[in-house]
Amino acid sequence: MQNLSNPDNHIDSDVENAITAKGLTKTYQASGNQSEKKALKNVDLEIPRGMIFGLLGPNGAGKSTFINILAGLVIKSAGNASIWGFDIDENPRMARASIGVVPQEINFDPFFTPLESLDLQAGLYGVPSKQRRSMEILETLGLGDKANAYSRTLSGGMRRRLLIAKALVHQPPILVLDEPTAGVDIELRHQLWTYVRALNEQGVTIVLTTHYLEEAQALCDRIAIIDHGELVICDDTPKLLNLLDSKTLLLRPDTTLSEVPAGLESYHAVLQSDGRLALTFNPSEKTALQVLDEVRHKNISITDLETEGTNLEAVFMKLTGNQNLPAEAE
Repeated sequence: MQNLSNPDNHIDSDVENAITAKGLTKTYQASGNQSEKKALKNVDLEIPRGMIFGLLGPNGAGKSTFINILAGLVIKSAGNASIWGFDIDENPRMARASIGVVPQEINFDPFFTPLESLDLQAGLYGVPSKQRRSMEILETLGLGDKANAYSRTLSGGMRRRLLIAKALVHQPPILVLDEPTAGVDIELRHQLWTYVRALNEQGVTIVLTTHYLEEAQALCDRIAIIDHGELVICDDTPKLLNLLDSKTLLLRPDTTLSEVPAGLESYHAVLQSDGRLALTFNPSEKTALQVLDEVRHKNISITDLETEGTNLEAVFMKLTGNQNLPAEAE
């Protein structure tokens, strides 16, 4: 995969954070019957260079507002933000040149070819014709053979990749992906994961908003959770997963159970549709072997077992108190 970013063209390599926000606040004024709404409340956030950073939150949490402020589409009410070391107020041109945003909505001119779309986008960013890498970007994202086809003929997956390609025309060191896999099938989702990882390996800092917790857990080095406009937590993904001291034993009995055996209620026992018995326990209080011993005392023979650690879904629900997982759109 060709190198599609050139961070050194933007600022000194000693800059530690790709994005820094201090006290970032956005208040939408009251209008009509609607009261004043604070979409962001004094958010302090640092996104280090070179990582895949996840931004999670339920519907209406403020994720899109945060991204749109960085992209220059929304004017903040208070606070400061810098992108690759450039303050968005003092040097908006260089700040915007340092970031590429891939929107959730698929938008492009259906009568333009991918090559024409990229050249037009490069022109909007002031990239001289001789410095444009449109064909190279299309080849890298697997769209080289569609360079001169009308964009309306592209499949859904190709259209997603075209949006990423458009965001890369000015070689930004930071790429923001807003729900990049919303509404796509599992195979395509994993293909896009591959592209994201490859871009990150080249040195591109990735900021990812997603409502697929599996996606954040698989891709992100560090995760921030926003709820009701406030930053709830920001930490490395493994540390977030360690917040809940629980594991689940998945046991397959040698004979089919019709119900959960009595006496296992303390393990929040669940009989799954595939016949396995799920038992949740706290490793700090009891070992898996002790749990198995209790199951054997119920005269249940086990033919197979598997353990599951804490997942991001459980962490999210604990921190936000929200039973609704992050939604597709705000």
